[in-house]
Amino acid sequence: MTVLQGRLADRDSWSPVGRCPVEKTMGLVGTKSAMLIMREAFYGTTRFDDFARRVGITKAATSARLSELVDAGLLAKQPYQEPGQRSRDEYVLTEQGTAFMPVVWAMFEWGRGYFEDTRLRLSHQGCGAEATVEIRCADGHHVPSDELAVRVAGHRSV
Repeated sequence: MTVLQGRLADRDSWSPVGRCPVEKTMGLVGTKSAMLIMREAFYGTTRFDDFARRVGITKAATSARLSELVDAGLLAKQPYQEPGQRSRDEYVLTEQGTAFMPVVWAMFEWGRGYFEDTRLRLSHQGCGAEATVEIRCADGHHVPSDELAVRVAGHRSV
């Protein structure tokens, strides 16, 4: 269990509604199709039709999700033009979108661990070893879930 520290420990004295980072993140990418579009962007997909096909959603839903992800700053539009065709936009990860990658990979790892029908694994290209998503503190220590705490910034508890 995660420990709430300082003034957060009294759960009845504050409300996370509207201020919680989980809530705000879900507001940006809280649909299945948005998460799958982000997955596809990490796999290198950039074209509208490819997103629609690979995620398995309608063109209207693809358009809505891509617009939301562009507005949120996770993807950016870049024009491209095939020879003899009109100019179109492709969708590329922004710095903010790339920083979102551990969220998607954490979901990948959780799903891999709890659903038996997948043989997919994350691995380190450099050496081939399996890779995992984990929480580390600023001092470099691995932080298991039973040692994780939430506190108000600027108040360090030990």
